[in-house]
Amino acid sequence: MLNYNSPMLREDALKGKTIVITGGGTGLGKAMGIYFLKLGANLVITSRKQEVLQKTADEMEEKTGGKVLAVACDVREVVQVENVLTKTLERFGSVDVLLNNAAGNFISPTERLSANAFSSIIDIVLKGTVNCTLTFGKHWIKEKQVATVLNIVTTYAFTGSAYVVPSACAKGGVLALTRSLAVEWGKYGIRTNAIAPGPFPTKGAWERLLPGDLAKKFDFKNRVPLKRVGEHQELANLAAFLVSDFSGYINGEVITIDGGEWLQGAGQMNGLEAIPNEMWDMLEQMTRSAKGS
Repeated sequence: MLNYNSPMLREDALKGKTIVITGGGTGLGKAMGIYFLKLGANLVITSRKQEVLQKTADEMEEKTGGKVLAVACDVREVVQVENVLTKTLERFGSVDVLLNNAAGNFISPTERLSANAFSSIIDIVLKGTVNCTLTFGKHWIKEKQVATVLNIVTTYAFTGSAYVVPSACAKGGVLALTRSLAVEWGKYGIRTNAIAPGPFPTKGAWERLLPGDLAKKFDFKNRVPLKRVGEHQELANLAAFLVSDFSGYINGEVITIDGGEWLQGAGQMNGLEAIPNEMWDMLEQMTRSAKGS
């Protein structure tokens, strides 16, 4: 029996480290955060809604016995990002890891997108990552502190993909940022790496991305050679290794964890070519309705 749902690292592998996760209140960010806490780290989680975030922080502390600081932050606003750094230093004294996980995405034919719709994804994914990385990076360089940046990208960051073009552009930019800063900031002792996950379904994000019956019709398991989707613990194991001292010689790398999906067919959303215009009209209305809820 495969044991891929089990924790990978030894206890206290992250003891003494303070880790900031953007978009850390839900989904994969939450799963990674819980595992970091179990390994002894202090955790700071951010998202835009303080009430939801604080509830998650309380739940995480109760589940793990660890220390969690919840700070509301819109990563598009650098002043708010700077506040996260300030609050983190006030609470824990230092910060060792930045995990850029905050993201936004939706599926649509590109010609249906407005300039504002395109920009909304670029602003969250690319500009948000830049805001956080620069804010924390400048602090580490000033303090002459060894540190780690881990960015969550996608496999279509390096293949491209139809129907998620804003996200592909933004994630491609984050990937370039990862490799560029790995070289430029390596001399400061700052490692910069990325993870490119394949399908790791989370209830909220996937319902927004593939509303209604579309998720059933567009079954990712059929696109993965291993014929299954990823488990959250598998991603958490990889992330924990990359932010730990055990990966101290890994720098500028993007590690794909997708069961071989991208090799089977580049561009996760290319299969949406089969959707007729009438269904796109319906999906557009469903997406607009979901945004308003």
